[in-house]
Amino acid sequence: MSENLPRGPHELELEMLDLRPALEAVLMVADQPLDHLTLAQAVGHPPVDVEEALAALAAEYDEQGRGFELRPLAGGWRFVTREAYAPAVERFVLDGQQARLTQAALETLAVVAYRQPVSRSRISAIRGVNVDGVVRTLVTRGLLEEVGNDAESGAILYGTSSYFLERMGLSSLDELPEIAPLLPEVDEVDEPEQLAEAPTEDGAVEDGAAEDGETRGTGSE
Repeated sequence: MSENLPRGPHELELEMLDLRPALEAVLMVADQPLDHLTLAQAVGHPPVDVEEALAALAAEYDEQGRGFELRPLAGGWRFVTREAYAPAVERFVLDGQQARLTQAALETLAVVAYRQPVSRSRISAIRGVNVDGVVRTLVTRGLLEEVGNDAESGAILYGTSSYFLERMGLSSLDELPEIAPLLPEVDEVDEPEQLAEAPTEDGAVEDGAAEDGETRGTGSE
């Protein structure tokens, strides 16, 4: 009975669309990676056909040496600039200005990536400086997110986000380089008892109440 029910004109039109151009059109306007099931629903084709078409498009762009490529990122697919042409995009978007993370932010991000889930106090213990401000910045930028609370202390635990995977060009954390053994184990780090005296990223000692009501520089949650 359901096959005899009238359908909207947009559904009839989808059935007439070629698969690959339809995928390109949707991916062109997407602001985040889309998985093959979402794309299948959008273009009106079976998921298995969409998977095959995505792989074929990616191979085609590589063979033709396009300025962009179709890559699997963070559980989905998205158009990204081909690395060889990234400088042109950077000049256009930034107009010669650099908008990179600071060294402190990169180091903190690396600690979280390899030790997650991890609290701010643990990150501070590993890095030897107060990281409250840096963590807040990374959360604001969408690279880190709260993933739970420590069972013993109740401290907020942080992990990397899907946006982090997207920006790093990774499908999962399993693709991170094998450098974790180079970082000290958390249990081997002497957590400072008086992190209130620990220097902040700019070399100064922070004091006073933090935005979330905590004592800044304590490293506690």
